[in-house]
Amino acid sequence: MAKSTKILSSILILFFIFSLFSSSNALGGKLGGRTQIKNVKTNQEIQDLGKYCVEEHNRDLRHINGALSSLLSFSQVVEAEKQVVSGVKYYLKISAIVKSSSSPKLFDAVVVVKAWEKKKELLTFSPSPSPATK
Repeated sequence: MAKSTKILSSILILFFIFSLFSSSNALGGKLGGRTQIKNVKTNQEIQDLGKYCVEEHNRDLRHINGALSSLLSFSQVVEAEKQVVSGVKYYLKISAIVKSSSSPKLFDAVVVVKAWEKKKELLTFSPSPSPATK
């Protein structure tokens, strides 16, 4: 009887530990996984991050080739996800207008924010693939 109680207790403890690590974390997503950010268009922090990404992209373009015709004008972030890493990594879908045209285009950007260092870094910025090419 005592032996079966110890086995049952061990199984329950293992189950608890397993469920703790495989369930959603307090931030609303799987540990280390991406989580969708809701109400992106009204979230000022996310919109500011999108604007930062476009500004950094434009700065890099000016630095590389001075091409003013391909600079972008920020419109808005239309989708966003975040992932807790060493800081928070944001995956943004940004609507921006190429200054040489008038129609908005979509771009994918990845930016890491390390709030405790008061630092953010644009990792990637590229045209978003059209739905037909995904």
